[in-house]
Amino acid sequence: MGDIMDIKKNILEVAKNAYDQKLFAGTSGNLSGYIREKGRVVITPSSIRYETMTIEDLVVIDLEGNILEGKHQPSSEWKMHCMVYRECEEVSSVFHTHSPYATSFAVNGMPIPLILIEMLPFLGGDVPVAKLVIPGTGGMAAEPIQLFKNRNACLLANHGVLAVGSTVDQAYIRAEYVEDAAKIYHYAKLNGQVNLIPDKIIKTMGYDLKGGKG
Repeated sequence: MGDIMDIKKNILEVAKNAYDQKLFAGTSGNLSGYIREKGRVVITPSSIRYETMTIEDLVVIDLEGNILEGKHQPSSEWKMHCMVYRECEEVSSVFHTHSPYATSFAVNGMPIPLILIEMLPFLGGDVPVAKLVIPGTGGMAAEPIQLFKNRNACLLANHGVLAVGSTVDQAYIRAEYVEDAAKIYHYAKLNGQVNLIPDKIIKTMGYDLKGGKG
């Protein structure tokens, strides 16, 4: 990742775009980027509306949650972000959304099955559900961290979506694909039979969903 100012600009732009796309609503959802070599996390603040957010509102913390820059408190989910960074060396951005279609399946406790070819390269396969944990605790990241061994996103039961990437933009597009897949799955279920991607196609594309992301 780049320097702190570059990451701040990237996060602010992506956060506002995500708000416009309704991946965020009000002050819900959060986004961060990790500069691993410096041990610094740039994260959206707590309780600041995205449409009014400025670059000065973003917060820089270390992995223990100490505020290094910023006039606000970091997102209440900072522990979840930092736990992912500690345990997943390939991850440098964490994106937590409350996007409505995907979150509706999180409320149902239903994973989003592998219905689109694009879900393989972008998400690593289907979108599983991590069990319900009290928000704002590091424990919320425990099950997603295990899922991220062979997936790039998951649903958080009764809560929303968690997507990760090596860059802010990569985490963002993965969160977008989760919502897109959830919306298409929703309409497909209304239309009738839902056809999943066959195992033969998955293997031909070089993916082993039990063993990893391909």
